[in-house]
Amino acid sequence: MIDNFSSDAAFDNLYSLRAQQLSSIHWTPIDIAIKAATYLTGGKGRNIIDIGSGVGKFCLVAAHNFPDYIFHGVEQRKALVDEAIIAQNATKLINVNFIHANFNELNMDEYDHIYFYNSFSENLFHYKPIDNLINCSQDIYDEYLKMFYELLEDKPSGTRVATFHCSNEYIPPAYKRVQHITGEALKLWIKQ
Repeated sequence: MIDNFSSDAAFDNLYSLRAQQLSSIHWTPIDIAIKAATYLTGGKGRNIIDIGSGVGKFCLVAAHNFPDYIFHGVEQRKALVDEAIIAQNATKLINVNFIHANFNELNMDEYDHIYFYNSFSENLFHYKPIDNLINCSQDIYDEYLKMFYELLEDKPSGTRVATFHCSNEYIPPAYKRVQHITGEALKLWIKQ
């Protein structure tokens, strides 16, 4: 039996060919997912949300490695949520919940900590897009960035955030960066 969690290539075999082709650009690598989840599970609370979860790779890898926590993925594309659920069924993980919605439609008070792999950037950069089924624009990017920033401002002290390939402009000043490795795309934050 293949261990789907042994490498990115093995894990990506859970997905359709199109999703596999997008993996290196759009889905979180296993080693980054483990680092981010290790940090996010270090705080109080058990509910961690991935905003813009795509095919659910972060949530599934994190859930596999941290079975005492619940990982929620919110994604606006139904086809990607469907792929995530198929992969979840194949891995038999029960501590994962995939939601077909936009993040601004959720009650964020239900989630303790946040993972974010700059899903808004597709509004600015169109290299190897996921699809052409949603509108993308600078205005949408600006609106989402404002909503995300406000969401973080409203979270309580102690909230942990892990960002991957994100500018610091996404994070309000009340958050302290807890590690810094020059050139590292993964950044870890905590609200003071």
